Amino acid sequence: MVDVSAKQVTAREAVAQATVTMRRSTLELITGGGIEKGDVLAVAQVAGIMAAKKASEIIPMCHPIAITGVDLEFKVDEEASAITAVVTARTRDRTGIEMEALTGAAVAALTIYDMCKAVDRDMAVTEVKLLFKTGGKSGTYRREE
Repeated sequence: MVDVSAKQVTAREAVAQATVTMRRSTLELITGGGIEKGDVLAVAQVAGIMAAKKASEIIPMCHPIAITGVDLEFKVDEEASAITAVVTARTRDRTGIEMEALTGAAVAALTIYDMCKAVDRDMAVTEVKLLFKTGGKSGTYRREE
């Protein structure tokens, strides 16, 4: 693990996303509350936030940092039959918070998969990626698409 003790504490923010593609009928079950295991998006939201808080425990070289905020929203794309989890994580610390945002987004997507796999094994978790980060020596990054 890299020693970050000489780095300055700065305000940092990262935004990441993960997308789950699925059959149209699965998306209709999710949005209509018809999945037997319960409210998919509510459970996935809690799972994503909890995962962001635990990123340093499951990623070996990831520093434990004091997270000051995590927001998770879902974007439902009916035309593409997909749900995208978008996580924004914030801290004031010596190292970045992008791993927490990425972990939260990935776990939210995996939770959607887990809760719906009984009705759709063709689902795919795709596009796990960093969208934005700011703070620290490297400054601001914004994905261009």
